[in-house]
Amino acid sequence: MIEALYGFAALLILAFLRVPLAFAMGIVGFVGFYYLTGNWSAAESMAARRVIDTAMDYGLSVIPLFILMGNLVSHAGLSDALFRASNGFLGHRKGGQAMATIVACGGFSAICGSSLATAATMGRVAMPQMRKYGYKDTLASASIAAGGTLGILIPPSVMLVIYGILTETSIRELFAAGFIPGILGIVLYLVAVKWVMWRDPDAGPAGEKVEWPERLKALKSVGDTLALFVLVIGGIYLGVFTPTEAAGIGAMGAFVIALWRRALTPQILMNVLMDTVRTTAMLFAVVLTALIFANFINRAGLPSDLLAFVNGLDMAPFLVILVILAIYVLLGCVFESMSMLLLTVPVFFPVVAGLGFDLVWFGILVVIVIEISLITPPVGMNVFVLRAVLPDVSTGTIFRGVTPFWVAGMGRALLVLVFPGIVLFLPQLLY
Repeated sequence: MIEALYGFAALLILAFLRVPLAFAMGIVGFVGFYYLTGNWSAAESMAARRVIDTAMDYGLSVIPLFILMGNLVSHAGLSDALFRASNGFLGHRKGGQAMATIVACGGFSAICGSSLATAATMGRVAMPQMRKYGYKDTLASASIAAGGTLGILIPPSVMLVIYGILTETSIRELFAAGFIPGILGIVLYLVAVKWVMWRDPDAGPAGEKVEWPERLKALKSVGDTLALFVLVIGGIYLGVFTPTEAAGIGAMGAFVIALWRRALTPQILMNVLMDTVRTTAMLFAVVLTALIFANFINRAGLPSDLLAFVNGLDMAPFLVILVILAIYVLLGCVFESMSMLLLTVPVFFPVVAGLGFDLVWFGILVVIVIEISLITPPVGMNVFVLRAVLPDVSTGTIFRGVTPFWVAGMGRALLVLVFPGIVLFLPQLLY
């Protein structure tokens, strides 16, 4: 166990030296494995086998396909259509455009699957409209940053796919489990907007009322994308096709929608493909080196020793989960979300499984807490992405605005913790 702790210390040192995480985990995992075995050939064989096994893993093909689907739909103008549709129903209320932004973020997340991309895209679409009606930057920017966090939970979610691969948990069950907590997140964020409006009625003035014919027209403009989401996720839930097959169907459907909307030119298509390749290469590099690092900590016996240590404390299992969640909240202050997932899940999931908890439930709980980390200072990746999109809005302004949404996120985590049925209801219907 002590060797694994040294490995984590080395990893932190490399991170503070600004060594890219993929390189840092690969170096520490490879050198640590050599130290434990005393054999370079064993370390080389482990790394080579991990590279080959990962490259040959058919299940991982779901990642580039869902990324491609999100990129195609994004270029098809979905974000504008979603905002217009949700704004038509909510924008005439006080704080209504902030609410419309959150609903649109939830809808965009259902196709995109990336929190950072959701925040960046909706920042360009929603912020000008909210400023037009005199919204304060705190509420306007915070609703975008918080709404963007929904991207890693509402299926299809790349984060849930990677968790499923790391823990060998059914991706189909994870997607089913993420749906109700995702909707709950939207509802609680809407409550957060209402709370802000109660505290400061001038933060979000009411917009113009849209008549029903215009509302229905705006709703019709997102009908094709809604049909694609129902096809992909419904097909997975009903067992018509596997998540990998669904990703392929989704990517093809997104391509057809982009063509139908005349949103693709040869240059745009090339940019979409290049963005997909870059994002996929980055994710695969991090996943691959994380698996090498996981081999090292497993060889060092950290998960089994940690489980034995927890059992020796005679602590209630529920308290152990609370401690793990507290660790995630603290790590969220300094680590990026994907890094946190890849570093911690190989350590914690054997402990959670050993205590008898459901790994699907734990996965959703972890992703919810990681969502919170996306708006937690000082790292808060969604905040910094939005800061890049909106250079005239300070980081401090966004962080002040997200406080009610952070509290709402913690409330959702507690609800899922206390009432596991919120997560497990849909997966149980699959069988």
